[in-house]
Amino acid sequence: MTATRTEPALAAKRADGLATSFLQTKELGVVGAVVVVFAAFALANPNFASGANLQTMGVDLAQYGLLALGVSFVIITGGIDLSVGSVVALSGVWSAWLNVHAGLPDVVAIVVTLLTGVAIGLVHGFAVTFLGLPPFVTTLVTLVAARGAALALTQGFPIDGIGETFGSIAQYRLAGVPIPALLFVGACVIAFFFLERTHVGRQVYAVGGNSEAARLAGIRTRRRIILTYVVSSTCAAAVGVLVTARLTVGQPGVAVGWELNAIAAAVIGGISLSGGVGRVLGVAFGAILLVCINSGLVILHVSPYYQQIVLGAVLAVAIVTDRLRARRSERLQS
Repeated sequence: MTATRTEPALAAKRADGLATSFLQTKELGVVGAVVVVFAAFALANPNFASGANLQTMGVDLAQYGLLALGVSFVIITGGIDLSVGSVVALSGVWSAWLNVHAGLPDVVAIVVTLLTGVAIGLVHGFAVTFLGLPPFVTTLVTLVAARGAALALTQGFPIDGIGETFGSIAQYRLAGVPIPALLFVGACVIAFFFLERTHVGRQVYAVGGNSEAARLAGIRTRRRIILTYVVSSTCAAAVGVLVTARLTVGQPGVAVGWELNAIAAAVIGGISLSGGVGRVLGVAFGAILLVCINSGLVILHVSPYYQQIVLGAVLAVAIVTDRLRARRSERLQS
């Protein structure tokens, strides 16, 4: 009888503990913002919450979300990656060129494109760790060079005639959910377990918190930093493939300014620009918030120029919030 009575009590205590833990998470604010923004746009225009628009938002989320997820790895170590938008454009036309002009099978072209993303990340990582170049300068160079490479590869014209596999990635649905959205969810799950449940993932946070202390503790800081840049560039390459699949052409002019969207989503989600702080859950909801805002403004027929103003305002709020959060943390530590 005693055991029978205590089981519901223990279950209730666990439920209370989970609820308390959730309410105390830093990500609660961005989750609440997503709910409020979604409800506001849905009330303003019922088409916002329609099945067709939700599917479109799911594909958009895969693009912005994967970029934000990759960039967040770099920011956690105290770095920055400004190149992801240009890497998206280069990867998109590179995959199309390999498929159409080089004659590689669809899957092989996609794999080679992802490996190219890995190579770009390795270059960034080695430049930052072994050459001592600032992350801002290193990735700024790639931002310009990769965009130029995309234009040079295509001579400024789209590459059409890509294989059916590309189209299948963008068009297929699983229980009504777009495949790209499911890929983003899977990437978030993997990133969550890596960062919060593995030894190497915790070391990434340690490097961002205090790189010198992490080095003295025996952590191979250079390897961890290189790893984060590889993750960021590979995510950007994957987004490039998704964009090409969605457009059915390799378009060199895509993803202009997407690096700002990615950084904004990460910072809004609680990733500190100072490094060492942030969770995957926050990044995911930060990306969802940006997608909701962009989609809602389109549904309400707001001018694209004003959309950029709104994005700038959201980014400014995110940065100010990050600085206030950092100052509060410093006061608590002192």
